[in-house]
Amino acid sequence: MRAYSILFVDDDEKLLALLQEYFAQEQFAVSVAEDGRKALDMLDDVKPDIMVLDIMMPGMSGLEVCREVRRSAVHGRLPIIMLTARAEEPDRFVGLEMGADDYLVKPFSMRELGARIRAILRRMDPLGGAERPESVQEIVRGGLVLQIREHTLVKDGQPVGLTPTEFSLLQLFMKHPGQVFNRMQLLESTHGEAFDGYERTIDAHIRNLRRKIDDGAGMSRIETVYGIGYRFRGGM
Repeated sequence: MRAYSILFVDDDEKLLALLQEYFAQEQFAVSVAEDGRKALDMLDDVKPDIMVLDIMMPGMSGLEVCREVRRSAVHGRLPIIMLTARAEEPDRFVGLEMGADDYLVKPFSMRELGARIRAILRRMDPLGGAERPESVQEIVRGGLVLQIREHTLVKDGQPVGLTPTEFSLLQLFMKHPGQVFNRMQLLESTHGEAFDGYERTIDAHIRNLRRKIDDGAGMSRIETVYGIGYRFRGGM
């Protein structure tokens, strides 16, 4: 089994050294960048499986880096975890609105960050690099074609870029059209386990997903069930 590759981006050199030491011991291939521009320049060479990105950096902020990655035809689906020193809920959600898959507030434990990283990598590659069994290869619902093996979405014949979290959510919805899921169920499905205080992050991912799969008129394919959660309108 190959070692997964992580790119850590932070202007705190001491933190980068700690991250590099800890995750190397955890059998990851670790690369680091002290600023956003360097991180973008490293992507083609490093080809990371996941990026852990600090928001507050001089020059090019983590939010700008996230935006550039999501615009990239090559790296647009790269999983991203944002690090923020701000505990206020609106600040934490900015990164999610930009397309990050998860966020963590500083100070954090290495163990918790490791759990977040592994949860996202499991969603991307649940068999740990082994060949996937032949089973359902795509799900088709109302003009949406979710290609499971390729981890991609086609809408009305056109490819649509999804983050790993968005893909996991849509896969769950499309497998179970009409079924209502509460936020905790959706969080457990996308993260593998529920992290206290993070249920509302699902709302940000749902907003991003709606922008990508809806036509901009009429009812959303993902319906809000007030007081409970969300369900997929499979016939649309």
